[in-house]
Amino acid sequence: MSPDSSLNLFRTSGAAISLPGFILNLVLAALLASLLGLAYTRFGRALSNRKAFAWNFLLLTVTTTLIISIIKSSLALSLGLVGALSIVRFRAAIKEPEELAYLFLAISLGLGLGANQPLVTLIAFGVIMGIVAVRHLLRRRAEPPNVYLTVTSPAPQKLTASQVLDALAQSGATGSLKRFEETPEQLEVSLLAVFPDVKKLEAFNQRLRELSGGVTVSYVEERGLGV
Repeated sequence: MSPDSSLNLFRTSGAAISLPGFILNLVLAALLASLLGLAYTRFGRALSNRKAFAWNFLLLTVTTTLIISIIKSSLALSLGLVGALSIVRFRAAIKEPEELAYLFLAISLGLGLGANQPLVTLIAFGVIMGIVAVRHLLRRRAEPPNVYLTVTSPAPQKLTASQVLDALAQSGATGSLKRFEETPEQLEVSLLAVFPDVKKLEAFNQRLRELSGGVTVSYVEERGLGV
């Protein structure tokens, strides 16, 4: 084996992968995934725990970089990867379109770096993050929601989505419907709402209790409430 062979991490049928370049791409993947996580935590609007979800970007981006680096020069390995992934079943439901968009972006970063296109990947990432930041600044002109709330109403006194929204309006608050799930057993509605003060929130809660005694309301404050 020649002395230069230590610089090649893998050898495939068509080309060799440079170890320094491979390590550089992995480092860039980790760095960009971390920045993507910070952007998602800062600019995202999903109701889930954004900081916890953002941790997935690092592993997803680095893993994608590794896979593409190995299979990019070998048709046999590519076909083998397709066969291996065909037996994998993902059961986690992605309910927010925004979460799916960020996951695709993390995968795209891994694809670009795995294909050894760091400059194009860096430029594209910078442009996309610039668009996200500008959109966030423009969106802030409107009053952002200060409460994330989830209303769960079980049968037999199951509420409807229109009743929940009417109760919100009658209490003097404004909001938008983010998630709606209904089964024969219960209704679950998630909302982004703006309550001027705590009294309006209490009025909304009381109105729901009058409509359905078994209703459950979960509140998560985003910007705090006035008194």
